[in-house]
Amino acid sequence: MTRAVAGRGAVAGRGGVERRGWGATAVGVLLLAVMLFPVYWMVNVSLQPSGSAVATPWIPLHLSLHGYATALTQQGGHLLTSLLVAAGSVVFSLLVATPAAYALAHFRVRGAGVVLFGTLLSQMVPAIVVANALYGAYAVLGLLNSVPGLILADSTAGIPFAILIIRAFLGAIPVEVVEAARVDGAGQIRAFVSIVLPMSRNALVTAALFTFLCTWSDFLFALTLTTTEAVRPVTLGLFQYLGSYVSDWSSVMATAVLASIPAVVLLLVAQRYVSAGVTGGAVK
Repeated sequence: MTRAVAGRGAVAGRGGVERRGWGATAVGVLLLAVMLFPVYWMVNVSLQPSGSAVATPWIPLHLSLHGYATALTQQGGHLLTSLLVAAGSVVFSLLVATPAAYALAHFRVRGAGVVLFGTLLSQMVPAIVVANALYGAYAVLGLLNSVPGLILADSTAGIPFAILIIRAFLGAIPVEVVEAARVDGAGQIRAFVSIVLPMSRNALVTAALFTFLCTWSDFLFALTLTTTEAVRPVTLGLFQYLGSYVSDWSSVMATAVLASIPAVVLLLVAQRYVSAGVTGGAVK
């Protein structure tokens, strides 16, 4: 009798756990649907014939690529500019941040704590302050309306973040590994290039990804440091697209979809490196 009651209790307990599990799943699916609905609506409107977004049906029935053809014609140059600036910012940030992070992690640098504190503090400076200061300097140096100018500006945010991420990871690399390379005859640069960099792949990919995403979505520097259409990232191009009278929302949404593709692709490709790179320096 006691065993039967216990068995019924165990079954009832499992049933309650399963019901709670299904309930949590349903809530999760509902929240995911709410968060992804803007993305669905953006893609839906981009595939409609030209016209107002208000008249767009909930389910796309008559698909058209007119919006994408118009977006590539009018915003293709802006997309290329954003790609050049983002790629250049990633390369420049890693070239500066990686040796700096290595020195801070493995060398006895006097004032290293002050340097790290200043690096962290630089992340708290409002971007509008940096943009205004750069505008005056760029006007003198002739860097306004130039791709190198935007690369340098966006790197002001990418370099400090990359230093913090990479240093945390390099601090977890045993010093004995580098010392063994030095015993075998490798110099500091050879040990850094041949030993440290391959072991730091996850941190480098993480820093590169976040720098790319930050640069790709930049609007403030693009608005402040560009005054002509010769050099104009897609964020500013899309903003000015919306600033005028818009009667063809399919082209606007198609531009937004095209601007989202690089970020989505990079996140999918680098997902496993990011998870390892972020947690790599947490435990030594």
